[in-house]
Amino acid sequence: MAGKPRHRDCQLADPGLCLESERLCRSVPESARGHRIDPVLEADQQASALWLENRGTETANLQIRVFAWSQSGFADQYQNQREVIGSPPLAKIEPGQKQLVRLTRTRDVPPGQELAYRIIIDEIPSAQPITPQDGTKSAAAIRFQMRYSVPLFAYGAGLWSKEDTTRQRDPKGAGVPDLSWRKVAVDGKTFLELRNQGAVHARLTDVGFRQGTQTRPLAPGLLGYVLPGAVMRWPLTEPLAADATLQLRINGASQVQALAPAR
Repeated sequence: MAGKPRHRDCQLADPGLCLESERLCRSVPESARGHRIDPVLEADQQASALWLENRGTETANLQIRVFAWSQSGFADQYQNQREVIGSPPLAKIEPGQKQLVRLTRTRDVPPGQELAYRIIIDEIPSAQPITPQDGTKSAAAIRFQMRYSVPLFAYGAGLWSKEDTTRQRDPKGAGVPDLSWRKVAVDGKTFLELRNQGAVHARLTDVGFRQGTQTRPLAPGLLGYVLPGAVMRWPLTEPLAADATLQLRINGASQVQALAPAR
């Protein structure tokens, strides 16, 4: 891999490469395009799918890999695995064309559990030189290598977390995160520490702190994830009052939730 690839956690479609997810044998409506990408493998599903569309002007050569995803030491960890297979592992997509990536699991998830994976899509640099826009033969150009990181969650029997109006659901199986937070100081630096004791992941967006009548944003977009049983930390650059309340949107909920610090 030449140089360090630029990393993009896929929430919105890239102008050059568009990603869409769907369950096999189900279509994605046009209105869903461009929204965050979050494929899942329900307990009764053996496969899901990810569509890759090349909206650029050059051929896209891609490598697709699926890693087990865990969190320890306040950081994301990725391990090789054979529980979910992405096919094809390599794709060549011409401009304006699509490629279906099938995500097939090889074993069942234990009942009542959620397992997390990351689909890593690396752009393979082309050996063909870039043609300058002015048509000249001599010009300096940089070809950036992109990396797309797409979360994938698989569920065991009796557990689900993603709303789907086309499926019959047992409300008792609805998994929710159970979050608590505190401010911690380490080596002269201050961090927001979030713990998830729930059965499913928490995707954190629109995170900020409310102090009195004022709200101070920490991350207006995606802050990150906290997987079940994990603890994650994010640095705080400004002082935080003792009575501050954490505000955040969890898993795309319609309402922002307020959390008092753990005591």
